[in-house]
Amino acid sequence: MPSALAQSAPAPATFTLPPLPYAASSLEPAIDAQTMTIHHDKHHQAYVDALNKAVSADPALTGQSLEQLVAKAGTLPAVVRNNAGGHWNHSFFWKSMAPPAQSGAPSPALAAAINASFGSLDKFKAAFKAAGTGRFGSGWVWLIVGADGKLAITSTPNQDNPLMDAAETKGKPILGNDVWEHAYYLKYQNRRADYLDGWWQVVNWPEVSRRYADATARK
Repeated sequence: MPSALAQSAPAPATFTLPPLPYAASSLEPAIDAQTMTIHHDKHHQAYVDALNKAVSADPALTGQSLEQLVAKAGTLPAVVRNNAGGHWNHSFFWKSMAPPAQSGAPSPALAAAINASFGSLDKFKAAFKAAGTGRFGSGWVWLIVGADGKLAITSTPNQDNPLMDAAETKGKPILGNDVWEHAYYLKYQNRRADYLDGWWQVVNWPEVSRRYADATARK
């Protein structure tokens, strides 16, 4: 009977893996195609699958958006915090990058803000690299717009991010880089600093500039 079939059908997945916005090989030579494929198809998919499993097991979380889960991650079980963060962070990360020919440059407004906060684009990159290499173990490094509307660099452990209630430094991320070893090990091995240097070739500055405009327009 249709009603019986409907009752026995599995619930649809709440969250899904977004496709890469470019071919897996498009970020070479900064990031190789094999790393991109494994990172997206295996690692990110695993976060999505684990998050769906955790949410389906807790009726209190049913129907909540990814942003809602991330915002209160510090009050949630570790399995939800880690996998909601993993899903949000990676979805954000893919869009933070573009093929080298499309990388572009910061908008005039973002460039002025970078100069005001860090002195120059080169000094910003150096500070961002220092935060990334200084993150012990696995985690992320971020450029955020703080509550005061100014730019700041911060890093988070594991799959945390600055939107979480548990974040040491909170703010609106406009750029983030994954410094888990799975993001770079096949090409760079233990040379995280080289990965961070090469990554600037594929930063999607038009998207970062759009995020900055959006974040500051709400102040």
